[in-house]
Amino acid sequence: MSTEKVFENFTWIDICEPEKIGFDKIAETHQLDLFQVKDSMERGHLPKFEKHENYTFLILRAFSAIKNARATNINDLSNKIAFFYAENKIITIHRSNFDFLTNLPSSFSKPEQLLLHILNLMVESYRSPAQSLSNKIDTLEKTIFLKTKNRVSLEEIYFKKTQTRLTKKLLIITQNTINQIAVDEESKTALQDIKDKLLDLILTYEEILENTTNLLNAYLSLNAQKSNRVMEVLTVFSAFFLPLTFIVGVYGMNFENMPELKHPYGYYSVLGLMLGICLLIYYWFKRKKIL
Repeated sequence: MSTEKVFENFTWIDICEPEKIGFDKIAETHQLDLFQVKDSMERGHLPKFEKHENYTFLILRAFSAIKNARATNINDLSNKIAFFYAENKIITIHRSNFDFLTNLPSSFSKPEQLLLHILNLMVESYRSPAQSLSNKIDTLEKTIFLKTKNRVSLEEIYFKKTQTRLTKKLLIITQNTINQIAVDEESKTALQDIKDKLLDLILTYEEILENTTNLLNAYLSLNAQKSNRVMEVLTVFSAFFLPLTFIVGVYGMNFENMPELKHPYGYYSVLGLMLGICLLIYYWFKRKKIL
């Protein structure tokens, strides 16, 4: 599907789902490099910037994952838009629909102004997910350390960490790509604003990634402590019952010549011995501050 919008000094051609039109036809109609058109539709293609003899070619990705999506790769997180722009024309090619491409202002006088406006919207698409991730990490942290009734899933922490790590890397690549863009003097302020937002987002995701890593380590540490406590309890019980089991085993042997069995106080003597051993073990544990 292709739509055309005429501004005062240039034309914007937006092509969605270019497979239906055909790469060869798009390249021929708009005098574009065929391989660059194919790059614009290659799944998972990272941001890139290329100067052509007659135009500038740019690929950037906008955040498109749904809330609570378990993203594990770039395609799950984002979708790309390819830009071909010159002095009197700008062409955008994308496979997915983007809401921010509809109802754009008509006050732009140059293609680069429209380009920067769309780039700003693409960068802003990462803002809400960052806030959502930060809130989720705070909730998980409270659940772990305040020991609420809610359960924390190790799998959930993993997916949050993966999403944050991938998004941060994508933003860094986007920053390197946008740094190559050159604009007129009157548009430099708008471009610098985009760069500032990118830097702020990168720092935000870096902080979230650090918090997620710390949370994961704390979760594993607390689980290890719980396991150690269980082993400690089992060890204490074993220390009490091991000598008692030995005594019971000795007097459970079916030998005929066991004088203690016929002693009138033999039963009570053995019980007293067991009690004494238990008290001795208990005293030793208390002295070593194990109990």
